[in-house]
Amino acid sequence: MNGARISAVLLCLWIPSIAHAETNFQQSNAREEINTMLDDFHDAAAKADADRYFAHFSEGAVFLGTDATERWPLKEFRAFAVPIFSEGRGWTYLSQERHISIASDGKSAWFDELLTNEGLGQCRGSGVLFKVGNVWRLAQYNLSIPIPNDLAYDFAEKIKQQSSEE
Repeated sequence: MNGARISAVLLCLWIPSIAHAETNFQQSNAREEINTMLDDFHDAAAKADADRYFAHFSEGAVFLGTDATERWPLKEFRAFAVPIFSEGRGWTYLSQERHISIASDGKSAWFDELLTNEGLGQCRGSGVLFKVGNVWRLAQYNLSIPIPNDLAYDFAEKIKQQSSEE
């Protein structure tokens, strides 16, 4: 093989490795941005800062609460939460573990996190994010209470009983 061919082969091998390194850097940077955003989202809720809290949602976002009836389109969720926040009351969820996945286009992501809350104990938050301009926004946030499998049937029976009483 002559020098020109060797250079061409090496170049073909080198360019994809640069692109891969750049993608890894971009995903690492996106994870850092998302972590910062989610931490601020939880901090704003704990400090009852409605403006900062709701700035993290995208237009048309949905918040799913722990109760099966809690499917809040953003406008309704804001109407529910702002009066609570205006009284200086918020809700504190501390992230204990978080997993973030980013789509290959770098413009959408999803996550799940284990949270702790003083009243509810261990909870799980999960959601979908879109990058709007240079900012990550929540399109959906789902707060749930993970029930250990050993207790699930007892809870399911209690829910069935409550539903039949209503």
